Amino acid sequence: MKRKILLVDGYNMIGSWKETRQLFKKSQLDAARNILLNRLSNYASFEGLEIVCVFDAQYVPGLRQRYDQFNLTVIFTEEEETADSYIEALAAQLNNPRNQVSVATSDLNEQWTIFAQGALRVSARELEKRVATVKSDLDQLSNHIDLSKPPLRPWNDQQLKELGSLLEDISD
Repeated sequence: MKRKILLVDGYNMIGSWKETRQLFKKSQLDAARNILLNRLSNYASFEGLEIVCVFDAQYVPGLRQRYDQFNLTVIFTEEEETADSYIEALAAQLNNPRNQVSVATSDLNEQWTIFAQGALRVSARELEKRVATVKSDLDQLSNHIDLSKPPLRPWNDQQLKELGSLLEDISD
């Protein structure tokens, strides 16, 4: 089975998604990143994906940083390196017969470059819809989980009565 890898242009998603767009416009990037990474984490867990979320250094200058947060790999590119160029290079490196690489971006030029390398492309809107669907499914599943106190015994009264009558039949 192929390893599923999703490469995400982080600021492209933040600037496009309804939930994070206003935070991006107000330069509340930490809050927007946390929302995005939290949603992507749930999505990755539910879909069995590896996600690498890449953020441009133009918003966080300095050396390239890589860390794992929210069950994802998060990359901040080097100061003069764009997320697009990093994603293109990583997609080319990872795209082999054992991996299924997809790239989430709404940058049309980036989509065509990735597609030419043999990777799949996902628009920001499409990823937002997929993530929302998974969130809805998880919410429905959590509503069906009984979080009440577990019973002290594995059988209910009717089952105990039937077991008692079976024991009587055996001892006769």
